Amino acid sequence: MKTGFIGLGNVGGKLAGTLLRNGIDLTVRDLDPGAMARFVEGGATASESPASMARACDTVITCLPSPAACAEVVEGPDGLLAGLGPGTIWAEMSTTDAAEVRRLGARVVKTGAEAADCPVSGGCHRAATGNISIFAGCDRATFEALLPVLTLLGRRVLHTGALGSASELKVMTNYLATANLLSLCEALTTMAAAGHDLATTYEAIRISSGNSFVHETESQVILNGSRDIGFTLDLVNKDIGLFQALAEAHGLDLTLSPLLVETFRQAEAAFGARAQSDEIIRRYEAPTGLDIRAPGFPAEMVDDEPEERGAEVRRG
Repeated sequence: MKTGFIGLGNVGGKLAGTLLRNGIDLTVRDLDPGAMARFVEGGATASESPASMARACDTVITCLPSPAACAEVVEGPDGLLAGLGPGTIWAEMSTTDAAEVRRLGARVVKTGAEAADCPVSGGCHRAATGNISIFAGCDRATFEALLPVLTLLGRRVLHTGALGSASELKVMTNYLATANLLSLCEALTTMAAAGHDLATTYEAIRISSGNSFVHETESQVILNGSRDIGFTLDLVNKDIGLFQALAEAHGLDLTLSPLLVETFRQAEAAFGARAQSDEIIRRYEAPTGLDIRAPGFPAEMVDDEPEERGAEVRRG
């Protein structure tokens, strides 16, 4: 299967690297010529345009920073729509707006191609090793056609239903992770203020009912001081904003979500759009004068699990 990949950024570059490492016939495109050059050196083919990629590949994957960027790649001059046709699948792996992916997907289907939204979850370190989780929203036949590629990219693959369903579930999981991140920052700050050793605090959380994936990853780089989790505040705000918009579209008056949105908007204004999401700890360090760091924690997360071929997660 000839596969195209558009968007070689923080997550996309790692996903595309997994395909290349596993011997997939890969064509790549990115606005950064240096990013493409690194893949070409590894054996990939550089594409002149999304349209030419769509004409040459069986599957085209996009992994881009915003719905607007994806729309430009799909609908813009020499975009995917100009090259897609029967027998081709467009798989959107960005975290994006479900209504927008449905709109673009409808245009893709009119060309005779198929469409799927396939966002990932689990962190950049797992994207790098092929051990990340993937949601897939599409009809069953398209899912089964994509499954050989998806099980290279991720360890757990969940068919979520129709196109757009995966994107809604993904922004939900990012909302939960963001809420957990903020609560952990408040917990670590409170324990520091109370005089507790923060390494001991980390272990207390890890072995207790308060433990979570976010704690075992993000708390470590917070305590190291690097705060480098490979995810930026502007992306957090995009994702939790999409979740809040989804709730509002269904007439829900949530309590925690609006507070989270306002808190992270303030953080982006204070620390910058491209600041790491874990810099949110500075919201508590600055006014208290506390230093939320401890020795013995890594500067970045590395997935130490062996790479394994993935499998579909079956419900029930």
